[in-house]
Amino acid sequence: MEQTINKRIHQLRMWLRSGGIQAFIIPSTDPHLSEYVAPHWKSREWISGFTGSAGTVVVTTNKAGLWTDSRYFLQAGEQLQGTEITLYKEMLPETPSITEFLVNELKPGEAVGIDGKMFSVTQVEQMKAELEKHSIQMLLYPDPMEEIWENRPAMPEDPAFIYDIKYAGVSSTDKIAAIRKELKKTRASSVILSALDEIAWTLNLRGSDVHCNPVVVSYLLITEKEAIYFISPEKVSKEVQTYLNQHQVTIKDYREIEAHLSSLNCRDILVNPAKTNYSVYASINPACKVVRGEAPVALLKAIRNEQEIKGIHEAMRKDGIALVKFLKWLEEAVPTGKETELSIDKKLHQFRAEQELYMGESFDTIAGYKEHGAIVHYSATPETNVPLQPKGFLLLDSGSQYLDGTTDITRTIALGELTEEEKTDYTLILKGHIALAMAVFPAGTRGAQLDVLARMPIWKRYMNFLHGTGHGVGHFLSVHEGPQSIRMNENPVVLQPGMVTSNEPGVYKAGSHGIRTENLILVRKAEEGMFGDYLEFETITLCPICKKGIIKEMLSADELQWLNDYHRKVYEQLSPALNEEEKMWLKEATEKI
Repeated sequence: MEQTINKRIHQLRMWLRSGGIQAFIIPSTDPHLSEYVAPHWKSREWISGFTGSAGTVVVTTNKAGLWTDSRYFLQAGEQLQGTEITLYKEMLPETPSITEFLVNELKPGEAVGIDGKMFSVTQVEQMKAELEKHSIQMLLYPDPMEEIWENRPAMPEDPAFIYDIKYAGVSSTDKIAAIRKELKKTRASSVILSALDEIAWTLNLRGSDVHCNPVVVSYLLITEKEAIYFISPEKVSKEVQTYLNQHQVTIKDYREIEAHLSSLNCRDILVNPAKTNYSVYASINPACKVVRGEAPVALLKAIRNEQEIKGIHEAMRKDGIALVKFLKWLEEAVPTGKETELSIDKKLHQFRAEQELYMGESFDTIAGYKEHGAIVHYSATPETNVPLQPKGFLLLDSGSQYLDGTTDITRTIALGELTEEEKTDYTLILKGHIALAMAVFPAGTRGAQLDVLARMPIWKRYMNFLHGTGHGVGHFLSVHEGPQSIRMNENPVVLQPGMVTSNEPGVYKAGSHGIRTENLILVRKAEEGMFGDYLEFETITLCPICKKGIIKEMLSADELQWLNDYHRKVYEQLSPALNEEEKMWLKEATEKI
């Protein structure tokens, strides 16, 4: 494989020479700047062999590098072995940014190439400005993969389907009306939507274009008087066409988006420079005034309506039932010595698939045993797959897509004997998880203001984790959604009732173990207090938290009370759907500490 990767890099360099440029940047995204992409756009994976969801490759005439975040440091290090690609670990003080790297490698007057469809407006403008300070050009080129990637997967062609209002809660007509109402506040008369989750939510359509993410590759233009949906014709059934006509949505070919925008006759158009690719932005008729800002869809989508909240509670209940059945099975199966990281993934899928309205996983399951748990987004393969033994920790991060909601949960499970270090780390992470779960905060609070609650227990031991503590979760949509988040990085979006985020502090020690405890939490109103309303979190995930790694003496009375109350709730809501043996197992798993 290493020689194959080096050969592909050589092919790209030959293409660079033919174009008269000295470097090319290949990100992990697609024309919609998605986190997860269809196989057609997995160019960074093809050129590097690195399979993680986040990373950027830069190839110059004599060097190649991959930039990725802490979730993938270990995985990338392993997958890049034997290739000429150097790993650059983002967020570490010694790591140069991509532009710093290019400035050091290129000479004044030389040029960097990009495919403008693969980068946001913000990214292109920032990189251009930084490179121009050193007299280095950034030039737009067609996708080189069209020439050098043999047997490249075709663009997705699976049909879109209608998402029933009994799950969506609000019709597409009403959503478009709400968007138009919000547009008036931005002083824009139209908006171009590029983010696939925002388009799917607006039109109440879903698809299977992206693995685990039920979205449809498309664009949506909403003006004062019309809504135009840009989608490949083969993806539109007669049923969907009739449905869109009923909601007064016009259909145009996906490939016509730039041509249409170039001739668009409008007063002004709202564009989110962080979510719109540069080529689409550059195609907008200069006669249209571009208003930059966040499209109103992101916030409208993030605040769940009553039907969606009802649905996510039901999805959590079903997911909890499947997880309890699985955890009971796992406890009995591990001592046999026959189970592996891959085999338990299949078994978990089996239990979930038995649940009503199950549509598949919301992401590929992460089942990391012992040191594999320290690889934050580990993915077991036949080469790395290991048998589970009755000792140490198993980190299991998984989720489901149900028609009535999307789930995401992590449990770190003690399979047997643990070291004192493992128990201490496990309990510290639990303390951080509970601190965030118990938070009460005034309306107007941002996620970054709460992030410290989950980190303080391990900060006191001079440890940290570099991923976010909480991400938004879609409603039968993408498992990672915004605009809200809980992380160290500043985010101006305030937390509002109806928002769903994860709560997932962790700690990872290479070569030893990884620990993460994750539930989903719903923001809800607490009560009115001094200077206004106060909010709190409702933990909506229903699954026992493994008690075998807990050092009780490290937990405060309030923390013990939270854990016992949570476990009582889990038992009360899940036990009616279980058989007697399963009830007995759950009773013990949720027994008061």
